[in-house]
Amino acid sequence: MVKPYGAVAANTGSRLSRMDTCNPGGTEAVEVKIGVQHAPREIVLESTQTAEEVESAVAKALEGTSKLFTLTDEHGRRVIVPAERLAYVEIGEQTVRKVGFGNL
Repeated sequence: MVKPYGAVAANTGSRLSRMDTCNPGGTEAVEVKIGVQHAPREIVLESTQTAEEVESAVAKALEGTSKLFTLTDEHGRRVIVPAERLAYVEIGEQTVRKVGFGNL
């Protein structure tokens, strides 16, 4: 049987089908800027974690509960910074990115 162009079998677990079932309106992302002491540039990433989760991770790192500050970006990559090297963390507003085509 020939499938139409772009068709995906139901049980392939494609990323698009998982995203559509979890959040049909799109994906939510938070822009996070991390300043590291003695580093000339800041780290900028889009995280799928909520602003509250990022703030909680920063608080744990600064109070000494965790020695590492760890975030995961929207592509699944992890950013790990030693807690004693944090200079600042700027958390942007949570934005919704639309998936697919729609009216502009």
